[in-house]
Amino acid sequence: MNNKELKELLDNKYKQYNTKEFIDSDPIQIPHKFNKKEDIEITAFLASTIAWGQRKTIINNSNRLIKWMDYDPYNFIINAKEKDYKRFYEFKHRTFNGEDCVFFLKSLKNIYINHKGLENIFSNNESIKEGIINARKIFFSIDFPKTSSRQFSNIEKNSAAKRLNMFLRWMVRKDELGVDFGIWDRIKTSELYLPLDVHSSRVGRKLGLLNRKQNDWKSVEEITSNLKKLDINDPIKYDFALFGLGVFENY
Repeated sequence: MNNKELKELLDNKYKQYNTKEFIDSDPIQIPHKFNKKEDIEITAFLASTIAWGQRKTIINNSNRLIKWMDYDPYNFIINAKEKDYKRFYEFKHRTFNGEDCVFFLKSLKNIYINHKGLENIFSNNESIKEGIINARKIFFSIDFPKTSSRQFSNIEKNSAAKRLNMFLRWMVRKDELGVDFGIWDRIKTSELYLPLDVHSSRVGRKLGLLNRKQNDWKSVEEITSNLKKLDINDPIKYDFALFGLGVFENY
């Protein structure tokens, strides 16, 4: 398959899967329940943080979190007292436990009160790569349980950071189809990295977009670079195509 044929395939699959119907089966439906920028950011960040495993379970547990925040996430984050965290100690999703959950809520409070919010800690850098590194440092600038460090990807240790890149795609990408939010304007769509997972990496290798065998940050850089050859301004739109081919078509 030459580049022209590859682009035609991926463009068609992007159009097929980047639809409002996609929202109904994806964790991105959680932030779509809100209109306020801070509410969207917070719920998107939390939903993407636990976005591994069965999608139905991810969605159910994300809904549980926003219910416990009284469907008013930003107000809860800013004003929560110690007693308000009590129920969150019961939370569990895979390896993300109640102690992790409470720390994440407290760290978000610190970020919004002392660091001008999530957009600022990811955006106030020369590149997204530096932004992810900087955001992680700020996130763990308050006391944290040792187990929580594994819940926020460390690309300095070559993590693929799939969930962080997915969160950034949600916040930055904007098109007329309205799946992604595009509420952050300090990062360019062209700068985004692919949220690489087992599905997109498998499809990427079959299509010749990825040669590296490991699913790590170096692979993220490789496949993203190749996607830029197909669309330099919006390469990560092809996340829909690769994910759809992998998950729904078992390509």
